[in-house]
Amino acid sequence: MKKIGIFGGTFDPPHLGHLIMAEEVKNALNLEEVWFIPTNEPPHKEKAMTRAADRLNMLRKAIAGNAFFKINTVEIDRSGVSYTVDTIRTLKKEYPTYAFYFIIGADMVEYLPKWKQIEELVQLVTFVGVRRSGYQIKTDYPLIEVDVPLVTISSSFIRARLTKNKSVTYLIPSSVHTYIKERQLYEKV
Repeated sequence: MKKIGIFGGTFDPPHLGHLIMAEEVKNALNLEEVWFIPTNEPPHKEKAMTRAADRLNMLRKAIAGNAFFKINTVEIDRSGVSYTVDTIRTLKKEYPTYAFYFIIGADMVEYLPKWKQIEELVQLVTFVGVRRSGYQIKTDYPLIEVDVPLVTISSSFIRARLTKNKSVTYLIPSSVHTYIKERQLYEKV
């Protein structure tokens, strides 16, 4: 059975914290691949600042060079609000022999009781929780906990810096930064 990590998110923009988290979980659980699944519209936070096409292009640039990282566009293709249970149902139907490990930060672990059809979801996928500054990993749901280097970078932090024309060097891949500058994303409105 092929073991696949699933890493969903807005990736607005993707940053080194995302990449470190995915790599550490891949190594800790001996996953064969990690699939990044950019959301179309997240149900639990604000709408993305940038179009799905731009977030997808940034993500492609961010994971370039890592043969174990892939992108799956199931949520963008479906359009509308993205619910994890719908995504996992689709993936299980398309890949019935794969075992899926859904990677989430500690902030999302705390939110699990509010996820749509969580009782069904925990039967379909194994959750993997990673530490995040300011949050504890506590849940009544089954979960594998993986320690990763604590990197307190967030997409909102990067967007705020870009809006103020501050440096994001070493926070995002340089190819993503170049793309952001070329497309004039996150500029102060």
